[in-house]
Amino acid sequence: MAIVLAGAGLLIYARLGADLSQALDRDLRLRAQDLAALVRQPGASLASDSASSLIERGESFAELVDVRGRVVDSTRSLGSAPLLSIDEVARARGGVAFFDRPSVPGLDEPARLLALPLAAGGHRLVLVVGATLENRAEALRSLRAVLLIAGPLALLLATALGYPLAGVGLRAVESMRRRAAEISLSSPGERLPVPASDDELGRLGRTLNEMLDRLERALARERAFVAEAGHELRTPLALLRAELDYALHYADESELREAVRAASEQTDRVVQLASALLLMATADRGALGVRLEELRVRDLMDGVRRRFAWRAGAEGRRIEVDADAWLQIRADPLRLEQAVGNLVENALRHGKGAVTLQARAAGDRVELHVRDEGEGFPPEFLPRVFQRFTRAQEGRAGEGTGLGLAIVATIADAHGGSASAANQPDGGADVTIWLPARPVCPEPEGIAEPVRWRPGAGASAQPQGPAEARRRR
Repeated sequence: MAIVLAGAGLLIYARLGADLSQALDRDLRLRAQDLAALVRQPGASLASDSASSLIERGESFAELVDVRGRVVDSTRSLGSAPLLSIDEVARARGGVAFFDRPSVPGLDEPARLLALPLAAGGHRLVLVVGATLENRAEALRSLRAVLLIAGPLALLLATALGYPLAGVGLRAVESMRRRAAEISLSSPGERLPVPASDDELGRLGRTLNEMLDRLERALARERAFVAEAGHELRTPLALLRAELDYALHYADESELREAVRAASEQTDRVVQLASALLLMATADRGALGVRLEELRVRDLMDGVRRRFAWRAGAEGRRIEVDADAWLQIRADPLRLEQAVGNLVENALRHGKGAVTLQARAAGDRVELHVRDEGEGFPPEFLPRVFQRFTRAQEGRAGEGTGLGLAIVATIADAHGGSASAANQPDGGADVTIWLPARPVCPEPEGIAEPVRWRPGAGASAQPQGPAEARRRR
């Protein structure tokens, strides 16, 4: 505020000074015109009474000089002292000229002069008209005194009014700061107080409260994830420890084999669960990368069908593939085969009848369906079918970890697609993976042989490449 007031004062001071200077110059021009008309008259003199009406005593004066700078006529206050030098007279003979003097004879004050050429009585002369600058200086002094008094008063008044008003405006910020300092993990649901006004502070408060909502939901998901993962890991680890303890202390040779087999199954379950948890954690960090390749959908589904054919045959069921041979997408074969394998695993575990793998183009997307002929999903389970650690059965008695369908949705999202689940009108579940389509061409060349998973891997198992499969064989 002090800078603004000082700047405004300087601007007003400079503007008034310029206006006063322009007014003085205009006054000198008008006075010079009147005096020029006077001195052209025969017998007229600058010291005469007629000239005195045009000259203010003590404030203005006039002088008439010849081309050599000698004084021809002047007002009484000047006497015979010349006001202009020879060079200045020569300059004035060329046209109107202004000069500033710190003082003039008879007046101990700064003055401004106007000189102009004049012809009178057959002679070439120069008329000099002047006025003191005291009136201008006095006006500027008065303004300066007013500014020096009014400026600090205005600053004090602005401070006295602005400081409490700013405090009122910032009181909401202080209230939000105190509440933010009190919010912690032990006080869930606490939010910042939001002003009722729809201004910047109100919008800031609402934005921060929305951020707290997101952080609280994320923390709740993380806590639930850790709790569910701990429970899922505790069960197979407890069984594994029990089997090993029994085999170590009580089992004979046949029972030892059975205990080792059961321990192997539980170990495999722990490995599958750890792999699924690692995949979900990687996806949460946004680091689940996919290696896109040219992929023929029919080859992918045939590979999944062959991997689960032995299990379907053991249960007296069949797996069918319905996909055009030319249908092609750009996707990560390992991740996509993992997702489709999870769906087939669920269909064999929870469904009945034949399992159908269908692929078709739908505009700018490709649909990958996995259907069965069982009872389908419970209606109340459909809205949360892709949530982590959710099962259709109540409690934790059901098989699986509750991560299979969550992994499907995560993989679909990593490809820029989505996943959905529904029940068929005539019975059975229908889970669909939607992926972005790519240009198709009949009989594409150079499609790599699909990579297979190890037979017997669970719904959450990680895929294996050919080298890994040969090493295990």
